[in-house]
Amino acid sequence: MMTATPTLPHDAWAAWHPQELAHRLAGVTRPWCIVGGWALDLWHGEQMRPHDDLEFTILRTDFADFRAALPGLRLHTVGDGHVEPLGAEDVLPSGIAQVWCEDVAAGCWRVDMMLEDGTPETWVYKRDPSIRLPRADAVRRTGGGIAYLAPEIVLLFKAKYRRDKDEADFAKALPRLDAKQRCWLQACLAQAYPDHAWSVVL
Repeated sequence: MMTATPTLPHDAWAAWHPQELAHRLAGVTRPWCIVGGWALDLWHGEQMRPHDDLEFTILRTDFADFRAALPGLRLHTVGDGHVEPLGAEDVLPSGIAQVWCEDVAAGCWRVDMMLEDGTPETWVYKRDPSIRLPRADAVRRTGGGIAYLAPEIVLLFKAKYRRDKDEADFAKALPRLDAKQRCWLQACLAQAYPDHAWSVVL
């Protein structure tokens, strides 16, 4: 009788630094970028707060390339609060948009892979596909070449939840946003989250 592979506790995170992920993905030519709180810190040029995890996004169609580029990691699908092992030969289910990567040897989660449905040329907001940008405008790079999602887009994602860390991230980012970034974020908030509190101060 076969038994399911035990899943790590959901809080067993010892996330890589973005530089570690970039090193491991150096040979991948397909689009990817850091998202979430770490993306804002790469934009700031310094780590502004502790991070429990590390998130990066790829095109759904490129999943096999990134799975091959991360040997030694056991992948798990995440959805509706469930974390389930994904076999090495299993096809990624169509409804899955998030994959946690377990470092088998270390016994911890290392990185959170997000799957998006845009194209190499176009970034598409997963919660409203009518919101989109040329990928060249949506993705920035650090001086060291690490790709990260533009801050105004990261804040659009964070606007849905408004957790304490999201509010703190917005407060730190606001003074550094230029007029174009503020205008774009305000327009997207008006479309996705009418009467959002952040719109008042943008």
